[in-house]
Amino acid sequence: MKFTLKDYQEEAVVDVLDNLRKARKRWHEDGDQQAFSLAATTGAGKTVMAAAVIEALFYGSAELDFVADPGAVVIWFSDDPSLNEQSKHRLMEASDKLTVSDLKTVDNTFSRERFEPGKVYFLNTQKFSKNSLLVRGFEADAGGLSLTPDGRSHSIWETIKNTIEDPDLTLYFVLDEAHRGVSGTAQGRQTIVTRLIGGQGGVPGMPVVWGISATVERFNTAIQGAPKLSTLPNVTVDAKKVQDSGLLKDTINLDVPDEAGDMTTVLLRRGTAKLRELSNAWADYTAEQDESDAVQPLMVLQVPNSPDPAEVGLWLETILQEWPELDADGFANVFGEHRAETFGPFSVPYISPERVQDTKWVRVLVAKDAISTGWDCPRAEVMVSFRAAADNTHITQLLGRMVRSPLARRIPGNELLNSVDCLLPHFNRKTVNEVVEALMTGGETTGDHSQKRILINPVDLKPNPEVPEAVWEKLESLPSQTLPKKRAKPVKRLMSLAHALANDGLLPDAGKIAHAKMHAVLDGLAVTYKADVAKARNNVLTVEGVTLRADLKSQEKSFNDFLEDADYTVIEDAYKQAGRKFHADLARTYAEHLAAKFDDAEDEEEALIEAHTEIAALGLIEPIKEKLEAAADELAEQWLTEYRVAIKGLSDKKQAVYREIREQSADPLPVDLIRPEAGLQATAVREPSGEIRDLPRYEKHLLCDEEGLFPEHLNEDEVEVLRREMGRLGFVAWYRNPSRSSQDSLGVSYEMAGEARIVRPDFICFAELQEGMIVADIVDPHGTYLSDALPKLQGLARYAAAHGDIYRRIDSIARFDGDQYRVLDMTEPLVRDAVLKATSAEALFKSAVATNYVG
Repeated sequence: MKFTLKDYQEEAVVDVLDNLRKARKRWHEDGDQQAFSLAATTGAGKTVMAAAVIEALFYGSAELDFVADPGAVVIWFSDDPSLNEQSKHRLMEASDKLTVSDLKTVDNTFSRERFEPGKVYFLNTQKFSKNSLLVRGFEADAGGLSLTPDGRSHSIWETIKNTIEDPDLTLYFVLDEAHRGVSGTAQGRQTIVTRLIGGQGGVPGMPVVWGISATVERFNTAIQGAPKLSTLPNVTVDAKKVQDSGLLKDTINLDVPDEAGDMTTVLLRRGTAKLRELSNAWADYTAEQDESDAVQPLMVLQVPNSPDPAEVGLWLETILQEWPELDADGFANVFGEHRAETFGPFSVPYISPERVQDTKWVRVLVAKDAISTGWDCPRAEVMVSFRAAADNTHITQLLGRMVRSPLARRIPGNELLNSVDCLLPHFNRKTVNEVVEALMTGGETTGDHSQKRILINPVDLKPNPEVPEAVWEKLESLPSQTLPKKRAKPVKRLMSLAHALANDGLLPDAGKIAHAKMHAVLDGLAVTYKADVAKARNNVLTVEGVTLRADLKSQEKSFNDFLEDADYTVIEDAYKQAGRKFHADLARTYAEHLAAKFDDAEDEEEALIEAHTEIAALGLIEPIKEKLEAAADELAEQWLTEYRVAIKGLSDKKQAVYREIREQSADPLPVDLIRPEAGLQATAVREPSGEIRDLPRYEKHLLCDEEGLFPEHLNEDEVEVLRREMGRLGFVAWYRNPSRSSQDSLGVSYEMAGEARIVRPDFICFAELQEGMIVADIVDPHGTYLSDALPKLQGLARYAAAHGDIYRRIDSIARFDGDQYRVLDMTEPLVRDAVLKATSAEALFKSAVATNYVG
């Protein structure tokens, strides 16, 4: 793969491949058809995951521990030819093995007896319409297959039938945007899909069906109702993990009028100003990071279905008046008419949606309804919608196309560049509530959406000029934690680190050094486990079995054991299995290392076979794998510590690589906090009742608006705790720790029900001692009634045990009996011991280890 899979992507790919392996087995052994779905929120990288799956299916994968299916044939099916072409392009973009010859669009001239293994065939609904050349000669009502016209040797249905019935092939049917293809009228597109899945006119149904979508409920329901289909466990990607990855923008800002009247021009000018501000911010960021290609943000101007051309022309003129440097040649439209449109004095050319992202000259895109499913434009960062207030669905659909991060990563400390702005001139505070509700779920049911920030009439925040530099330095010194990885691979992590260090000139030949050190580890382990290796080597070189002997005269049966020498194929298979356990590239270089030592080998080929045999034997001994991984972890941590300062001097893009490598650990590791450079904060909040009200503002926060204040929605306990903290002697500043996953948010890992999670304490407070030293306090007011209360306390206790000397206090606070607040200070060893042994959070706060919280 050209792209490194995110942790959640790799987990999903492994689960999908496991389903495909089971489905293939059940089809060939029992003739059972199998189906399942992959549900992943918009922007999760479904096509990237599909590319990894198909690459492994065709070529195998040591990293994913998957053996290739030599008879694999994939049909990629959607209802839109342009969507297929976009998917085809993305598959090639993501995979370093799938080429043009592997990805074939089925056109009207296609005619083959059966599909070829190792290929992906792109088909769409239109190819199965009655007038399509591909289906001529096939009459479902007349029993199916008949002679094809026009000298065509096979209809598409015959090709499908012959492929399914070939015992050496396995046909995998991938249904893209699966929610759109499984129900409808008898004449509709969906019926074609259900015919393909279920079979018709002598053509069997698809052996393996894999549906991909953000909303797969309709697909899952249809599959459950199909009599010939068995279902495998569906694969669901946690939306929270997608948001944590940085692939999606953190924040959607909604600007709505504060007063009655026509706000069209005012908000259009504001939207244009935002576009200009973002353009300048991206240019500054690119120059600062020494990047060669700056992001060129664009504005989507959403108009009614029947727009007045003269009025749209006035809107475009307003944009140019607000930003005179913007060229009118930067206008384009994506109307369904697929033609240039005249708006007043402007002739605005048409551009197909999938081309917008890479067509940098487009800066203002005029659109009507939501653009076709599957289109994504990460550089679309501002939308001004002139839709009526009742059209909130169209607005949320289009915003769903704009949520991807332009650089596929979060920009550290800069919320402006991690956000998308939507200005709604025709909405008011009451109707915008429906947009907020829709954006929070996106119409999707895959996972937790709590990390989506929807800000109403936000203000820009900048570092508070009243906060001393020593406070910022203290913030940056505080260690945060990340989630441990379920599928941590220490050797792979080490090799990724070595590649990055060498690539950035920090440790030349780091790859060679890493391999050499791991070779030495394996050499030592081979000596330590010499007897076990010899026994395992014998197992590799021999094949055991039994012969059944039947005496026809006496009617007696007997079983005789036999032992045969293994051939080259058996040895190579065992070697590849060991490579999947260790690391494929390490196995290769270690084989070369061993082969060079086999002086008694007659030639290089024999030496290499000897080496492969040795590695295959090592792979059968589980403690060797464990100790190799421990050594890899140790070396990786040594290098990450040794080059920590040098890494911090690299660009954000390069630092992000090391951050991902650091996070590829089975244990929660400390990562650096970064100071927030710019922020966005709502000035209003939506209450559970649906009412939208203005937020109170607070002083002495690290980030502030132009008046030095920070707008925030705090609950009753948080307000009281903050009041007491601000009244303490020496109090200097406070920080509302962001609840989302970002590099400026302090996270503490904890475990609940065997699953690792992250708690983000509410406040970090800073005080100046008499001698001028700045100290930091974690202050976390929380209740005790939730099921995760005790696990969170225990996570804070473990964090304090490791990092307590960096803080003055690590306080967890709960309220009892009206206004009585109790506190557990995790910097105290006795408190930590009690917390780690406790069975009840409430009992802890009421025990002697807790004290009254005063301020």
